[in-house]
Amino acid sequence: MSPTSPTDTDPAPGTGSTPAVGSEASPPLETPGARPTWRARLAASVADPVLRILVGATLISRIGRGIFLAVTVLYFTLIVGLAPGEVAIVLASASAAGVVASFAGGWLADRFSAKRLLILFTAVEGVALIAYVFAGDFATALVIAVVCGFFEQGANSTRSAIIARAFEGESRVHARAVLRTVTNVSIAVGSGLGALALALGTAEAYRGLIIGAGVLYLLGLFQLVRLPAHVDAPARPTVADVVTATGSVDAAATADAIAEERRNWRAHSPWRDPRYLALTVLSAIFGMQFGVGELGVPLWITRDTSAPEVLIAALLILNTAIVVVFQVPMSRGTHDLRVAGRVSAIAAWLMAGACLVYAAAAGLPTGFAVTVLVIAALAHAFAEVLSQAGGWGLSFELADPVRAGTYQGVFGMGYSVGALAAPLVVNATAISNGLWGWTVLAVIFLVSGLGTAWIARRAARAAASASPA
Repeated sequence: MSPTSPTDTDPAPGTGSTPAVGSEASPPLETPGARPTWRARLAASVADPVLRILVGATLISRIGRGIFLAVTVLYFTLIVGLAPGEVAIVLASASAAGVVASFAGGWLADRFSAKRLLILFTAVEGVALIAYVFAGDFATALVIAVVCGFFEQGANSTRSAIIARAFEGESRVHARAVLRTVTNVSIAVGSGLGALALALGTAEAYRGLIIGAGVLYLLGLFQLVRLPAHVDAPARPTVADVVTATGSVDAAATADAIAEERRNWRAHSPWRDPRYLALTVLSAIFGMQFGVGELGVPLWITRDTSAPEVLIAALLILNTAIVVVFQVPMSRGTHDLRVAGRVSAIAAWLMAGACLVYAAAAGLPTGFAVTVLVIAALAHAFAEVLSQAGGWGLSFELADPVRAGTYQGVFGMGYSVGALAAPLVVNATAISNGLWGWTVLAVIFLVSGLGTAWIARRAARAAASASPA
């Protein structure tokens, strides 16, 4: 349910830390035997300088995202004057653009500077958000939404590529967990600020907050420009490099060497990795649980249960609180393939159970319905936290490091496709068919989650068998 969705001394490439980090980035020393204070634990969780930079940029820009999410639909309908069907087309088109951009961002991050790409994508998105104040009709709103959707998802994939290169093992999953926690907190704060426009209800209030949201994106750039150069992909060999390496200026030999390098590059493509593609598909299917929280649960509560509508907001707050509190601790160890498989399986059972418990709320008296829905929301929230932790670990550990950006782009594209399909699937199952529809959803989540766990177990066995060799 929580948005996702997508970081002073420089750590060494691929490690996330250097011996020099302690001189600037380490948290204050604690008294031996004493339990670290919450401030010390917080400082330790963002001790890496690259992570601190990404956290700072995320903290600023995601407040702007929260503002925009809070006012988007009403701005389109009340201020721009779009019909509900036109709003749906605008939002769906932005999501469709994001599918393409998810892959493009990672693909480009393997060929160009990921740091510069992230700065460019974030800057364009910020300017595009501000441009919404000039939207006066359907066509203009559609163009701006497509631009925003494209560059937002492109930035998310580029950020994932940066994490894949700047960190290693558990540090990568930890970085994703920290950034997701910061994202949820920032969006919650931004949504609260967006409520100001809803309270005032004037066009000036809406436009003022949208401009503020775009400005916050641009302010985040001051953090991103501090990213070190090692977050970029290693430069691919040029003709000059080949000549230097071979000591030959023979044109035919040089051409052959470059052709061989290109063949090796293509051999590392995620499109030739069936295991990773299967992981991407299963993760995308399970990722439709966000659609259950954003669309299915609100409509179910409103149309099919006796629970008050205010419970929708309460469940959203509950979900956000669980993600903020538990995402980081429950992500520990998921860089280990066995652990990632285990948490993915637990998430599968929790989500399947949540669907069935949501369904059970229909027809119950108000008090019982509220209790049942809260229990279902708790299971749903922990399923979300665990599935994200397991998915991150597997998406990093099963990727070929030679093309880390492209792999992360493919994985992100899968999530974008799942997000695009989720409203259709949830409406065709739970909303249209009640108990039977919820049961179908439960089976979908159980099969996809257990399938992810199976891939993780097989990969762990393969890695264990290869270790002695």
